[in-house]
Amino acid sequence: MGKPYSVDLRERVVAAIETGTSTGAAAKRFCISKATAGAWARLKRATGAVAPARQGKPKGSVLDTHADFILGVLAAAPDTTLEELAERLAEERGVKVVHTAVWKFLDRRDMTHKKRPHMRASSSAPM
Repeated sequence: MGKPYSVDLRERVVAAIETGTSTGAAAKRFCISKATAGAWARLKRATGAVAPARQGKPKGSVLDTHADFILGVLAAAPDTTLEELAERLAEERGVKVVHTAVWKFLDRRDMTHKKRPHMRASSSAPM
């Protein structure tokens, strides 16, 4: 992902637009797109600043608030599959996630969990 334009450039573009230069002319003068110049001008009018927003995804997960529930289920029934855990979250907590989200939740806590449902013992080879 690229870096945002500097605050200095943003302020110069917005200052040019505020002094009466058209958005297109200001964009051409500073070698940026017309849409970008317009977005910065709208941002300045709405918030009073032109600083870029924080980039990247926020840390954490939707499951962090349900950590006690997830860990409690696994403590009570350690053979619960990830799919079953995702289903229980949907039924009991109203949180719809896929099993991958549950796996990532456990992985962030350095916990491992089985990846397949319980199967009966093999008669030809010991498990």
